[in-house]
Amino acid sequence: MLELYQFRHSAFCLKVRMVLQAKGLSYRIVEVTPGVGQLAVFRMSGQRQVPMLVDGDAVLADSSAIVRHLERQEPNPILIPVDTRQAAQVHLIEDWADTTLATVCRSALVQAVAVDATLRVALLPGDVPDPIRTMMGAFPGKWISDVAELVNQNERIDLLASLEQLASLVQKSPWLVGETMSLADLSVAAQLSLLCFPSSAGTVLAGKGVPGLRDHPKLQPLFQWRDQLELKLMERTLEEV
Repeated sequence: MLELYQFRHSAFCLKVRMVLQAKGLSYRIVEVTPGVGQLAVFRMSGQRQVPMLVDGDAVLADSSAIVRHLERQEPNPILIPVDTRQAAQVHLIEDWADTTLATVCRSALVQAVAVDATLRVALLPGDVPDPIRTMMGAFPGKWISDVAELVNQNERIDLLASLEQLASLVQKSPWLVGETMSLADLSVAAQLSLLCFPSSAGTVLAGKGVPGLRDHPKLQPLFQWRDQLELKLMERTLEEV
């Protein structure tokens, strides 16, 4: 069985999980503990980052490499179009989501975590001892803000403009490229999880995220699109059971 080594709330790990669900593949999740657990990941893959997928003798790191491996192993449904023009569009959107969108979403979440103790504690791994959870919740937000990388105001403005464009697009068509689900949809939806956590993040986190973005009126169609996409993937999973 496939094994996915992950951090639960990593957008890149979510991207891989969504691809696995879309293809109806059975897999086992191995939750990695930051620090100690990453040493095991390093011994297997030569790097400490997740996601990492183990498929028999194959050990793959990097979400894009994993997705392309899965696309070769299980071609249905096709997530990277055969049409070269559409394939190029999917690649460009995936690259934008994995780089520009990912960086700004991550920074926005860091800023939100700096001032929201409840969100800060909710994002801790499940095996973190209660005394450490209490300590993290008690840290003054200003102290964390001073050591955290905060979102540049221009980046925030650019992010909002891009998300408003996406919200407009998904109201016209449920798919970003072509007439069916593609890797473009999954890549963007995964990064949106950092701005407004989906129901799959659990009851403690669902609906929480970055103030000013998760509750922005013009972005609600985008988060609803993301939720509908997640629902479709859950239905596919149930069909395979």
